[in-house]
Amino acid sequence: MKDLTILTKIYTNKLKILNDPVYGLISIPNTLIFDIIEHPYFQRLRRVTQMGLSNLVYPGANHTRFHHAIGCMHLMEKAIRVLQSKNVSISEDECNATCIAILLHDIGHGAFSHALEHSIVSGISHEEISLKFMRALNVEFEGKLDLAIEIFEGKYSRKFLCQLISSQLDIDRLDYLKRDSFYTGVAEGNVSSERIITMMNVVDDELVIEEKGIYSVEKFIIARRLMYWQVYLHKTGLVAENILVSLLKRAKELASKGVELFASKALKHFLYTEITEDNFTEDTLEVFARLDDYDVLLSIKEWISHDDFVLSSLSKMIIHRDLLKIELQEKPFTEAYQNKIKGRFKEELGLADNELEYFVFSGRIRNQAYNTEKPIVIYTKKGKLKDIAKASDQLNVQVLTKQVTKYFMCYPKMHV
Repeated sequence: MKDLTILTKIYTNKLKILNDPVYGLISIPNTLIFDIIEHPYFQRLRRVTQMGLSNLVYPGANHTRFHHAIGCMHLMEKAIRVLQSKNVSISEDECNATCIAILLHDIGHGAFSHALEHSIVSGISHEEISLKFMRALNVEFEGKLDLAIEIFEGKYSRKFLCQLISSQLDIDRLDYLKRDSFYTGVAEGNVSSERIITMMNVVDDELVIEEKGIYSVEKFIIARRLMYWQVYLHKTGLVAENILVSLLKRAKELASKGVELFASKALKHFLYTEITEDNFTEDTLEVFARLDDYDVLLSIKEWISHDDFVLSSLSKMIIHRDLLKIELQEKPFTEAYQNKIKGRFKEELGLADNELEYFVFSGRIRNQAYNTEKPIVIYTKKGKLKDIAKASDQLNVQVLTKQVTKYFMCYPKMHV
């Protein structure tokens, strides 16, 4: 009997059109990109949320890394065509490779995006895991991703193609700001992605924005600042993500002591095995490729009834959205204040010091809307190149170059 999967792949029409709520109809450029999208590694992104636990704040924020990656591919193809129309020489191989690089730039994200790489996987970032996925796919596709990998790593000789993948005004940011704004309903983040792309050009191998697009870029920088403080670093989302990280760390701690925990095979592998960059093998990658939000959520639901007080309590907080209280301020919390809170809850909850740190903890968050060390370059009508911070007549851009730091402290919702 013939393999039904193989027959399906043979007779599938690969020139598909997807209906995206942000951009409308998106065409898949060619059969290679179609086959990459169809691959199980990429399909996993359907089960990894783009914004982690932000849906506890913004109920509509349930979109996935899959949505984002497809949107990035669409914008990248549009950007390449705009540059070609302005007599920037870009071959079809370069166009294809750059689209593949942006399509796969987030493929290494773990469950709930950033939470996993700060808890049960140590010393290896999602960018490094993305590169491992790309190299594995390159073997399967017989070297057809060579150029895409070179561009993704920033090693390709044509700098502007690398800047489209990673810079202060890259395609990644142009999609996620607009997309996250759409799904959260936060209008302040609705940047003019298409307008900015239309104003792109290349001068001396550098990606630049024509002077006519300066106001769109100003809005982009301001929108990025507003989205970070209003959405990405929203205090409720911040405490939820910290609880999730703590929860996974506690599970890992219990696993290291031999405590039996309910988990899928994929999650169990990472809980009971110390995974670092050194032992992240091809086999590890295959297990990672089977790990997504569903594994983690299912386990957390089961852990509610676990005998361990810490694991059970943190699980209830996530599932029931009954989170820790969070205080946010511009100055560090004094040691005296922290000790007062720790002392009170240590007594009331009857916890050991190593258990208390799961319920009472502090930290800091930083945001810099614009970094002058990696400038967004404006190409003036007189043919000069200027940093947007100097070319703009808006005081806001200069102000946004300053890094802003805020300090937070989390503790249970009990009278202090």
